[in-house]
Amino acid sequence: MSSESHAMTGEAANRGGSAVVTGAGSGIGRSVALALAADGWSVTLAGRRAEALAETARLAGPDARTTAVATDVTDPGAVARLFGTAGEFGGRIDLLFNNAGTFGPPVPPDEVSVEEWRAVVDVNLTGAFLCAREAFRAMKEQSPQGGRIINNGSLSAHTPRPHSIAYTATKHAVTGLTKSLSLDGRPHRIACGQIDVGNAATEMTARMRTGVLQADGSVVPEPSMDADDVARTVLNMAQLPLEANVQFVTVLATAMPYVGRG
Repeated sequence: MSSESHAMTGEAANRGGSAVVTGAGSGIGRSVALALAADGWSVTLAGRRAEALAETARLAGPDARTTAVATDVTDPGAVARLFGTAGEFGGRIDLLFNNAGTFGPPVPPDEVSVEEWRAVVDVNLTGAFLCAREAFRAMKEQSPQGGRIINNGSLSAHTPRPHSIAYTATKHAVTGLTKSLSLDGRPHRIACGQIDVGNAATEMTARMRTGVLQADGSVVPEPSMDADDVARTVLNMAQLPLEANVQFVTVLATAMPYVGRG
């Protein structure tokens, strides 16, 4: 575990709350972490790579309040330590952006090994559950009670791509996780929503720009959008009072083949 923190000064100290962002070392997670930090949140950055988390903290700037915790979200002990550190750093847990995820191999179902299947399930579903469980526990026990969990789903929570059985199955399952957390959180002022993203420009989606398999068998490039567009949406969800919740929202590159694809 490594950590890096920065003092927060001035007006920023009066905004935001205490947030945990998983997958914060790159892509959407980094963009969301930077947006929250700029809005005055105390942000605990979680991810596998300590050096990538340190870079996110550096990009947040000297006036941001961040701490970095190298975390494997598939490890229950590591996740418990993450939230223990986050609670000490921020004083409480107001927000979890449950973002860590992996695609798995882009091959037909009969070519997916059990090990490859389990690897995707462990990160995308079990990891999301483990983080949500710790956040839920902290939000339920803290005073004042409550907080918000935002799960990163995917357009694949609605419509699969070819050769994506493990990813698609886990993202459909994340929708069930979101609904259950939302229901069970009601008595404790815990709100839970989900953002389903299409083609944010990140390392994970770089292949979309050069050509990706379509349902009709063709391989064509797909448009993408800036990950900061996703971050602005997450920030809007996070800024709502706990009496209001965005249950599901879809943010996608306008011209990508989603509506009517297949």
